[in-house]
Amino acid sequence: MSVWAAIVLVVLIVVVARAYHVRRGNGLADEERSALEQERDEARREREALKKRLEVLERIATDPARRTADEIEKLRDE
Repeated sequence: MSVWAAIVLVVLIVVVARAYHVRRGNGLADEERSALEQERDEARREREALKKRLEVLERIATDPARRTADEIEKLRDE
């Protein structure tokens, strides 16, 4: 094996190993990983809140007008 072939082989192994570690999250520092996990959790909570709001809006849009008016009046009385 020539010197150049050995160099190419070593570089290829390093690149593949680095890609593997990055893909598995091992390429991130602990604080970076923690920040990403916090962002992910916050995004999930926000998505769930938006789903609930969308359900309410869909119900308002599809319910008969009288029932919606009655529900609004009940909320005002509380």
